Amino acid sequence: MASSKRRNAHASRYRIVDLFAGPGGLDVAAHWLGIPVHGIEWDDDAFETRNEAGLTTEHGDVRSFGPADFSDANVLAGGPPCQTYTVAGAGSGRRALNEVLAFVKQMAIGVDVTSAIAALEDERTGLVLQPLRWVIESHELGIPYDAVILEQVPAVLPVWEAMGEVLEGLGYKTVCGVLRAEQYGVPQTRRRAILVANRKFAPALPLPTHRPYRKGETITAGVPGLPRWTNMQDALNVVPQGLVRGEFEVVSNYGSGGDPRNRGRRLSHEPSATVTGKISRNRIVGSNGAELPRFTNAEAGLLQTFPHDFPWRGNAISQQIGNAIPPRLGAHVLAAALRLDLNPEFFDEVVRKEWSQSKHGALSGSYAN
Repeated sequence: MASSKRRNAHASRYRIVDLFAGPGGLDVAAHWLGIPVHGIEWDDDAFETRNEAGLTTEHGDVRSFGPADFSDANVLAGGPPCQTYTVAGAGSGRRALNEVLAFVKQMAIGVDVTSAIAALEDERTGLVLQPLRWVIESHELGIPYDAVILEQVPAVLPVWEAMGEVLEGLGYKTVCGVLRAEQYGVPQTRRRAILVANRKFAPALPLPTHRPYRKGETITAGVPGLPRWTNMQDALNVVPQGLVRGEFEVVSNYGSGGDPRNRGRRLSHEPSATVTGKISRNRIVGSNGAELPRFTNAEAGLLQTFPHDFPWRGNAISQQIGNAIPPRLGAHVLAAALRLDLNPEFFDEVVRKEWSQSKHGALSGSYAN
């Protein structure tokens, strides 16, 4: 633990401004690493959760702010809304992908694309370009970010790759790719497109810590090398009595691959399917075929790797949970982007800590100054 503290002493040098901060997935990850975050979030419900959790937040629209408003931040992070790009949505963002890529090129040469973005079928599609605006403005102001970290659904990878080229022209070294959440200890098969940029060194995407999930792989399957992915039952059974479940099967209420005729099913000894805003609608069936209570907010949060006592507030809590980046995945990405060390005991400690304890600094002493 002491060696990790020495290697991560420079974590305290960083200050993150998080665009589209949601209920706090990246904040939890950064807190575990000892890095302060100032989030921007317009949604009233997510803001209420953040406020209850003690997370520093600007309640407003990312488009109304810029780097000058957060001049002490040296890391930019963001996970823009994914609804128009996800395969489960209507697909307006995917249809507009070529236009968005053209906007990236125009922004790189100083063209104001504000009116063109406003003319898109769904205004949320253009929000994916806001991080690029912030990066460009930060350079114009002479306060460039040391690092940039962006995440979205896999359909946005071409946008991240195009932005990466622009950032390289501004002096950054970049890397992009799609990560599988279960390969980083998250008990669900969520895939996310990641862009990492750093001005001081060539960043790398985090190395997997677990095997990828393969449908039909049993609990006893043995493959040398990395440990098996984490299953839902184990993820739920690390918490205090009252959230412990036996064997069960989850029957998704949403379509698989965007087709509502395909209902996803996962057993408790498998990782969850992607946790979405509809997780509260999933049916849960016991091993005897009986209907069980549906996932509580705390359980849904655990499948996203939030602390079991994270204080969800406001309405549409399932949507808040589904929209968030899993903190455990976020911690891996942050550590890789900033060259911080995650020792083997890191997650063993943080997942068992109550948020009500850890948010007051019970963990930060182990991983930062």
